[in-house]
Amino acid sequence: MEVNELQKIGVFVCWCGSNIAGTVDVAKVAETLKNEPGVVFSTDYQYMCSEAGQLIIKNAIKDNGLTGIVVCSCSPRMHEATFRKTAEAAGLNPYMVEIANVREQCSWIHKDMEEGTEKAIILGRSAVAKLNLNTPLIAGENPVTKRALVIGGGIAGIQTALDIADAGFEVDIVEKKQTIGGKMAQLDKTFPTLDCAACILTPKMVDASANDKITLYTYSEVDNVSGFVGNFTVDIRKKARYINTDVCTGCGACTEKCPSRKTPNEFNMGLDTRSAIFIPFAQAIPNIPSIDKNACLHFKTGKCGICQKTCGVNAIDFEQEDEIVTREYGAIVAATGFNPIKVDKFDEFQYSQSPDVVTSLELERIMNAAGPTKGKLVRPSDHKHPTDMVFIQCVGSRGESCREKGYCSKICCMYTAKHAMLIRDKYPDVNVHVFYIDVRTPGKNFDEFYRRAVEEYGVDYIKGMVGKVSTRSNGRLLVQGSDLLANEQLLLETDMVVLATAIEPDESVKDLATMLTASIDTNNFLTEAHAKLRPVESPTAGVFLSGVCQGPKDIPETVAQAGAAASKVIGLLCKDKLIANPCVAKSEELLCSGCSVCANVCPYGAITYEEKEVNDHGVRETRRLAQVNSAVCQGCGACTVACPSGAMDLQGFSTRQIMAEVDAICK
Repeated sequence: MEVNELQKIGVFVCWCGSNIAGTVDVAKVAETLKNEPGVVFSTDYQYMCSEAGQLIIKNAIKDNGLTGIVVCSCSPRMHEATFRKTAEAAGLNPYMVEIANVREQCSWIHKDMEEGTEKAIILGRSAVAKLNLNTPLIAGENPVTKRALVIGGGIAGIQTALDIADAGFEVDIVEKKQTIGGKMAQLDKTFPTLDCAACILTPKMVDASANDKITLYTYSEVDNVSGFVGNFTVDIRKKARYINTDVCTGCGACTEKCPSRKTPNEFNMGLDTRSAIFIPFAQAIPNIPSIDKNACLHFKTGKCGICQKTCGVNAIDFEQEDEIVTREYGAIVAATGFNPIKVDKFDEFQYSQSPDVVTSLELERIMNAAGPTKGKLVRPSDHKHPTDMVFIQCVGSRGESCREKGYCSKICCMYTAKHAMLIRDKYPDVNVHVFYIDVRTPGKNFDEFYRRAVEEYGVDYIKGMVGKVSTRSNGRLLVQGSDLLANEQLLLETDMVVLATAIEPDESVKDLATMLTASIDTNNFLTEAHAKLRPVESPTAGVFLSGVCQGPKDIPETVAQAGAAASKVIGLLCKDKLIANPCVAKSEELLCSGCSVCANVCPYGAITYEEKEVNDHGVRETRRLAQVNSAVCQGCGACTVACPSGAMDLQGFSTRQIMAEVDAICK
């Protein structure tokens, strides 16, 4: 192995309390690594990341003239930045620091001290071998665009945008529906205070619309994202409403005159119908209609056009087309929300067969004063008042089959208690039964809320599962379930069955994750950079997470996370320049063949080509060569793997360095 003779390496082995020292003989690791090439100092300490531990590192750098350090500790995701700052404070180039992960990759997965110690030595030796080939890197700087993009206009997106705007920065909200508001706009009341959802949400919607720092792109979607933290370029597709929004007054005359009125109303969960030209709900923002091209008679037959004749300001434009708007942003926030899962496949509950089997969100619309029944609790089948209702918990949640979600959706227990209390309060004659697996109420005042449903309102909670729901000849429903506490099977005749369904990320999240180069988990929720230390940041720099797109949560949690995401964005936009990662790809001109393979695999579009004159062993010739934009490159290494001629290499993680690590492991 080629070693720089001037390299002086210090090795620092952390105990991490007993996390490492409980399975690894740290003193032996430090003593053994003293013998590695280039190592002139080696020691161990209980908490190397502490102030005292960092002081040991600083003093060792100064006293021994160290040119590089290896810290045997936890994952570099946890403390690499900490130790780089420590090295820089002592006058050492921060990129001459290597982390040997002897916690997650060693002590946490071994129980035998001898085996754990041996592996820790190997990991340390590997880091020393790489550091011997390291060279100091200089980080560049990139300017920051002082504007943020929020994708999603629910309560998470609205709150995030308001907080960013309040800090003085411009922010755009892109919402795929015709109006902002999201799922919260469909709710009747909110737990645990039972206050009106619209009364809380509508002022926020108005504030977002009236704020001169916020631009709303409703009925729009993100088409493409390029660039990097501080300098994103985003294409936004404004879908054709067939309405000139600049002149429309939102008077509603066109919606009243439209003859096509048989389209299921999405806002009311298909429980009633709407016209082909419509405003989703009374408080919609913007309060202007859209034309449903699939339902409009003019687009189907070329005739009709009554809405155009009715409009006094000539706002109807049947020739309108989608428009692409390109904007630049310094930060992006994903707030794409959730959807209840589809329950058509749960045939045992008769959802597809009986209109009296409804989901909880459908019940929200039934009980809402602006809903399809004007707030009256009636059976969808005959609009008669029910006397018995059964709620079934965890439909599609906490299961192991392919049709169910393995996670708890978190909000179902509370909204079922809310529904039960509201029904019993307004209709005391209705008997309410709730079949549950477990009641989960971990929030502030949540358990007290559930107990009120049982003790004050007399809701019958039954611990057990429902096996089947069937329709009787008299039109009522028969629920077959089990009472695990009484150890008996139950047959309950009821008028309505309400399914507390699981929630899942919006279907757009997969495409969005690809555009943002963000990560999703096995349940398609966007993944945070660190579950504890960076819960609102994605692994992609400059991309932040807000609301249920990151995992199930209620409204208070969503608003809290929205504020946290906004604070991170504000902290980013406050900076005039960002330090760029110097560990980027670099092309060796004499080896490059100009084949374009590296450009084709680059997910960030950082590689371009230009004609350049090179001197190849005394012969001057013009070649097509790869050029890396270091400001855009994120150092993923995809190009170095794909390059057939070996011209591409990654600074800080070169092929020589990686092979030196492999050789050290196999030593």
